[in-house]
This record gives sequence, C-alpha cells and structure tokens, in this order.
Amino acid sequence: MARTPSTQRLPLGSPAPKFSLPDAQGKKWSSDEISAGRPMVVVFACNHCPYVIHVGPKLGELSTEFLEKGVAFVAINSNDITQYPEDAPAKMPAFARQVGWNFPYLVDESQQVAHAWHAACTPDFFLLDASGKLAYAGQFDPTRPKSDQMATGQDLRAALDALLANRPVPSPQIPSLGCNIKWKAGNEPKF
Repeated sequence: MARTPSTQRLPLGSPAPKFSLPDAQGKKWSSDEISAGRPMVVVFACNHCPYVIHVGPKLGELSTEFLEKGVAFVAINSNDITQYPEDAPAKMPAFARQVGWNFPYLVDESQQVAHAWHAACTPDFFLLDASGKLAYAGQFDPTRPKSDQMATGQDLRAALDALLANRPVPSPQIPSLGCNIKWKAGNEPKF
C-alpha cells in the first residue's frame, strides 16, 4: 500500500472531463446520463484498497442521504486487474453491495478516464456542480485506516452542504490520501 495523495490538478471551476464507461455487467454509463444536470460526486475507487474499505460504508450512507437531495454518485475502478485480480469487474458488485453503494460502479480498463481526471489514488474524490464544473477535489474526511477513528465523511459532506445551499465550498481543500492507482506498465501518468 503506497500512501499517495490526490494531485488536485483539475482547476476548480473548470468543466470536468466527460466519460462513458461500462459497469461490471457491461452496461455503458455516461457522465451526462448519471448526472442528468444534477451535482455529482465522482470517486476513483477499487475493491481491495484499505483506504476505500475504510470509507466505503460511510460513503454508502452519505450517498443514500444525498441521492435523496438530488446529488448523483458514481465510482470508477481504474486499477490494472491483471496485476490486481481482486479488483476485477466480477468482484465489483459484491464489494459495492457489502459497503452499501447504490450507485454505478464503473470499469476504466484503459485508464484513460483516470488520466483525464488526473486521479492519483483510491479513493480520489471530485464534486461537480449541476453544470458539470469542478467544485471540490479533496478528502472524504481526515480519518485513515488503522487510526481507530471511524470514517465520518465530514469534508465531503461540508462541500455537498455548501454546494446545495449555494454557498462557497470550504477552503482549503485537503487532498485525498489513499493507495496509488495501479497503473498498467507504461501507462503511468507523467504528473
């Protein structure tokens, strides 16, 4: 597990990169279809990362609460499944059920979406406003695996609450921290 911070290289206020990716069953989902003109949380995740496992159930609870408030959620798995078979698409639905994710969990096999978003770690969180512009790129909360602290989602919650209330999203935005995305050989980002 390599502790890797988010790059936060997408400028706040910029349009987020669009994507169209399959879920584990092969159904294609587009970013426009998922957001449907609503705010949207995008999280780069995987099945095996201790950081994702740590925040997973709380993310499930938070998403259930904010889905009812009109926020869309999506998780994207960009890891190299050849080297990390525990992240294979066949294992994604069971993991999502286990942690209570009732939102699309998509496969970025080419890793092009992770590159476009400058995603660096799992989990790596992004919040888009209703027009698809980046409003938040930061941590879920300050808790970490093996810290004896339960995940709260306080940082992402504060960003969501502010966005929905038409207030500025809190600053500074602290980078997410997690396992590095498992890049395919020769596909490592140049940032």
